[in-house]
Parts: sequence; structure tokens; C-alpha cells
Amino acid sequence: MSPQHLTVRAIEATLVVVPMRRALGTSAMLVTQAPLLLLDLQTEEGITGRAYLFCYLEAAGAAALALVRDINAELVGKTAAPAAVRRALEARFRLLGARGIVSMLMAGIDIACWDALAICAGLPLATLLGAQPRPIPAYNSNGLGLLDARAAADEALELVSEGFHAIKMRLGRPLAKDDLAAVRAVKQALPAGIALMADFNQALSRNAAVERCQQLDDEGLYWIEEPVRHDDYATSAELTALLRTPVQIGENFAGPRAMAQALAQRACDFVMPDLERIGGVSGWIDASALANVAGIELSSHLFPEVSAHLLASTPTAHWIEYVDWADAILQEPLKVVDGCLSAPARPGNGLTWDPDAVRHYQKW
Repeated sequence: MSPQHLTVRAIEATLVVVPMRRALGTSAMLVTQAPLLLLDLQTEEGITGRAYLFCYLEAAGAAALALVRDINAELVGKTAAPAAVRRALEARFRLLGARGIVSMLMAGIDIACWDALAICAGLPLATLLGAQPRPIPAYNSNGLGLLDARAAADEALELVSEGFHAIKMRLGRPLAKDDLAAVRAVKQALPAGIALMADFNQALSRNAAVERCQQLDDEGLYWIEEPVRHDDYATSAELTALLRTPVQIGENFAGPRAMAQALAQRACDFVMPDLERIGGVSGWIDASALANVAGIELSSHLFPEVSAHLLASTPTAHWIEYVDWADAILQEPLKVVDGCLSAPARPGNGLTWDPDAVRHYQKW
């Protein structure tokens, strides 16, 4: 069977809401559960490609479910080739606009198409993309929200004890001194050699970012992430030139073109595209090429299961962000080995749902 000749039979979507082991307190909101939209792209040839999307809000997942019905009507009976699917969906949503939930769903369908192709070829997704699954250094992002200094230090040690050599904490407390105290408490608690990333989640104005980031510049942070609005490339470029600590952005790149604009403006030292915002596997391939040409290290944002395959095929691969939010509904979650994650060697992207768990957490 040729991977290029798979035909879409149906696309099924299921919304589950999974509680998080640790609440994630950010400058934008407190997140205690993960609304995940599970996508199953079934083909006439009997192969099913899978993907999941993180919807941030349960209501967004419910809206996405309604759009899946429209996507089904558009794609049933047509090829599952990713490029052809994207062209069909871009045409379908031209007037509505391929943004927000629409863009997210298009990325999810793209991921599922690539999974089906890899399964059909009998190859891990990484190998289909020209690489072999390999260990990727990972940082633990399961927690370390806006806690007080002592609680942050305690949780930092918990995160490291789960087998990681790097962790990430969130910043953006109302007072700069409290952010500084939390960073210092965590750094003091961590064993030598543990990398500490910090994420503001777009909390700061330009002036506040200059002041706060300079205060943190000698605290030994591995990077400072998204201090200002995600598309304020001018201020990000100013901070990149000003600070000794690397500036990381990219989880909000709305496709590879946005990443190209950021790189052209020298808006960061590192990039970290998000799988559902960059455009799925196809968008990642373009982003990887941009990072390679620019000679800039590329990390992932969320979705560690598929990102492990993509980073294995990324020339400037850097770090994989580890969250365990999907573990509860997966038959075979990823395992951390010596601070790294490796994509599984089985065909496809490795996503297989646990049907009992899906029924337990299903909302729609």
C-alpha cells in the first residue's frame, strides 16, 4: 500500500478533561486541568492516524468539536496526503479565516495525517522524516507556578527528583522583588548542574520588562521566556540585545511566517514553536528549516510525544518541554531516561488511546 494513497473515511473527535498533578499558576491564569481534543483520522485502508490538541479552555474544546463536523464533510472520500488536506481546509475556511480554533484544528488534522502515513510506511514518524528516534534533553514543566519562595524551592526539588536535569518556573508576580526572591530560592535549592528556565507568559510592558529582566540577568537563568506580548518583536529584539541571559520566544508563532518575521527582527536567542500553533508536522518542518538557516536552537512547546519525533529530525534541536497531561489517556506514555525523552520506535507518532481512561474523562 502506498502511503500517498490513503483516503479519509471519517474524522472522530473526543473531548476529555484531565486533572493536572500540579496546578500551573501563570501570570495569565491558574490552570488545574487539561482539556484535550483527541482526533482519530480513519482511512478507507484501515489505518487510523491520531493527534491531540490542548484547548486551554473546555469551552474552546466544545467549539472545536462543532468544527470537526464541518471538516469531516469536507475531507471524507479525499486523500489523506497532508499538503492536499491543508489546501482543502484553507479553501474551506478562507472567509472565516484560518486563525484561532480553526488553525488549531488544521494543525491537529495535519498531525493525524502524518501519523497515518508513518503507520502505513511501517516507520516511526522520526524515520519517515529522515531521522532516527534518539534521546532529546528534556526539562520538567509540570508545575512551578507563581508560588512563594519557600514553596517554589520545595517544588523545584520534586521536579528534579522525577529524573530531570532541567526545570522551568513561571514569573510575573505583581512585585518584581517576589519574582527575584523565588528565583533565588529555587537556584539555591537546586543541585549543581540543573538548568533553570523562567517564563513570564507575556506578563510585562516594555518598561517593566527592561527593569525586571535586568534584575534577573545575573541569577543564572538558562533563558527568559516571553517577557512581553508574543508579537512585540521590537521589544523582544531590544531585550535580546540588552541581556546576557538568552531570550526565548515562539510558543505563539502563528505559523512559520510569524517565526520568519521574528528571526528577521532578531527578536530572540532561541525559538520554541508550539505544534498546534506552528501548523502541525508540516508547519514544524518549515520552522525547523528556518531555524537551521538562521543557526538558532529550536525547542518544543508542549506535546512531548510528537515533539520527540520532530526534534529528532531537527538540525538545531535544543530542549523538549515535558508535561504529562496526556499520560492519563495514553496506553504507553513516554518515559524519562537520564533526563531525556526518546520517541518510541513503533510505527507512527506513538499515540494510542486508553479507551477506559478516555471514557472516564470524556466530556463531549
